[in-house]
Amino acid sequence: MELVHSGKVRDVYADGDELILVASDRVSVYDVVLPTTVPDKGKILTRLSLWWFEQLGDIIPNHVVSATDVPDEWEGRAIRCRRLSMLPVEWIARGYLTGLGLKQYEQDGSVSGIALPDGLVEASKLPDPIFTPTTKATEGHDEFITYDDVVAEIGADTAERLRDVTLAIYRRGAELARERGIIIADTKLEFGRAADGTLVLGDEVLTPDSSRFWPADDYAPGRAQDSLDKQFVRDWSSTLDWDRTPPGPEIPAHVVEATRARYINVYERLTGTTWSS
Repeated sequence: MELVHSGKVRDVYADGDELILVASDRVSVYDVVLPTTVPDKGKILTRLSLWWFEQLGDIIPNHVVSATDVPDEWEGRAIRCRRLSMLPVEWIARGYLTGLGLKQYEQDGSVSGIALPDGLVEASKLPDPIFTPTTKATEGHDEFITYDDVVAEIGADTAERLRDVTLAIYRRGAELARERGIIIADTKLEFGRAADGTLVLGDEVLTPDSSRFWPADDYAPGRAQDSLDKQFVRDWSSTLDWDRTPPGPEIPAHVVEATRARYINVYERLTGTTWSS
């Protein structure tokens, strides 16, 4: 099979008319791949995405062809997928204000052109979930754009459809997670078009790499929340004398183990399944 793309975490191989999406154990922060891996991370992301694809199948089709018809060396961390023409937008839904969304709000009281109420603080729950798209940068960092920018890029009908789907996925995911004691603060999705023009959900969905997960029993606005996702590694890296350019720092063993434990915790609480690698 031909390697057609190697991303920060996933590698994509061509196999005839289909693709094999392989999730590695690599970790990236601030768009830099760190030299240390987190054992089982790729398998956890893959299995959790597959679980979510099943929960969301009535909202929009997804790219999964098979989770078992993959080469043996990638078993458990690979998905056979439909080829899609990916749309040039990161589709982000936010139910809580944190991260870059909070920083933009503090500048002008809005996120992606959406005006928000005065007085919001770190981790404030928003009155309603909002759609806050960004660019999909091949180099450098993604930048916030507005819904009107998305319309100009891909057309009004597609923009409206996928904005509504993004928010529907977030609401469904947030509801299911809240029942299991987890808050999904925000999430990032990717969509593409199949050969017949159908809009399809691709990549990963509602994982600790693409979403912010917080334990609901410890939630308190006005401070940073305990994270059950990749934010734990970002927080550790922010304590270092590092300029956020390659090469990244080695991750200490205790941070690796704590990160792995968080990913397993999320997987087990959401799916109700005991993790086994």
